[in-house]
Amino acid sequence: MQEITSTNNAKIKNLIQLQKKSSLRKTFQEFVIEGRRELVAALTNQFQIKSIFFYPELFSEAEVHQLLNTYENKPEIIKISKNVYRKIAYRQSTEGIMAVAKMKSLNIDRLQLSDNPYVLVAEGIEKPGNVGAMLRSVDGAGAEALILVNPRMDLYNPNVIRASLGMVFSIPVAICNLEELEQFLKNKNIRLFAAGLQNANVYFNEDYTVPTAIAVGAEDKGLTPDIRKIARQQIYIPMKGQADSLNVSVSAAVLLYEIVRQRTHK
Repeated sequence: MQEITSTNNAKIKNLIQLQKKSSLRKTFQEFVIEGRRELVAALTNQFQIKSIFFYPELFSEAEVHQLLNTYENKPEIIKISKNVYRKIAYRQSTEGIMAVAKMKSLNIDRLQLSDNPYVLVAEGIEKPGNVGAMLRSVDGAGAEALILVNPRMDLYNPNVIRASLGMVFSIPVAICNLEELEQFLKNKNIRLFAAGLQNANVYFNEDYTVPTAIAVGAEDKGLTPDIRKIARQQIYIPMKGQADSLNVSVSAAVLLYEIVRQRTHK
């Protein structure tokens, strides 16, 4: 087993660059996972793990092998020293284990949906934390997928992984442009509802018991006119205070749980 004690080691430098640079993640189709829960979620959902780095004072070698017991493709296992772990870990309390993993395809045509699905569509999202929060809402509400249209962030940004509590590995996610979204919804006979104010109905007055997609927009601008044009109806959440809108991830949760309510009491 290899042991790394220097922060100048090439593998450590590469891991740090993968954490920091979206362009490098895209080029090599690799990303970094930090923490036991997140790594278990990735392994459970058949992500290919290339290498594992563990700090034995927090995560033993025996625990590493136990974690990989049912995983067919054994990754490289590397023991690291305390100073190396301190250099690469975002959270010093995350159990002493990190990994480099391969990305999966995010092509929208790979999404497998039921006959009566509901999905969340998010256009132009920029903040990784909001995507992570939306993934947790998609999971909690039982939606079948998150579709990111022209996102301004990287799905495998470490902040998405952290904020999603590992749901980025278990929720089907697709990234596409507007044309691809429109064709996908048409092929699946899914009705799109767009969060907005113009010619909008209160969100709980619409019927979501049929195949449904809910679209929410960028934090700064909301949805573009182009995606509004392909929506069946615009919907809004009534605001009783002085603020004119909710955080995009909160809005997504409110709308998704209305679908849950309607389908539960159908």
